Amino acid sequence: MTTVIMRQKDIRPAPARIEFKGMKFLITDRPSDATILSYIAELKKHNVSIVVRVCEPSYKIEELANHGIIVRDLAFEDGTFPPNEIVMEWFEILKQKFQEDPEACVAVHCVAGLGRAPVLVALALIELGLKYEAAVELIRDKRRGAINAKQLSYLEKYKPKSRLKHKNGHKNSCCVQ
Repeated sequence: MTTVIMRQKDIRPAPARIEFKGMKFLITDRPSDATILSYIAELKKHNVSIVVRVCEPSYKIEELANHGIIVRDLAFEDGTFPPNEIVMEWFEILKQKFQEDPEACVAVHCVAGLGRAPVLVALALIELGLKYEAAVELIRDKRRGAINAKQLSYLEKYKPKSRLKHKNGHKNSCCVQ
């Protein structure tokens, strides 16, 4: 009986690719040293060269570095929303990455990929022009159970400040008329 419970606890949603206005994100759960090679294979399928880790470090990053994947740590408390410094750094990472490589996909993970990581992606979607409800729905379509009530309230009150717009005005404009 215990083995079944342990296995059920480890079942997490598949990585969720979210795309909007030229920006691509991959929300995942946290890899472990034991699963890092399959995690890297998944990242490579999505053209990921940067992973934003929003939980406490629990795996070695050397194997990722060996594959040209950078890990950036933006940890904040589980079940909460990010402090302003984390939000600002998140947007800086995104602006830099997508200016360097418009085809890039940025991976972001917390422990289960249901709270902190989806909140950061939702913030980016809101900055890119989605209403918070649409951003949450887009994420929840692929990550059932994502974003708790406290995080949802934070997203509802969040005011976008055009922090992801390119200075030269290209790339993040939608091409579907």
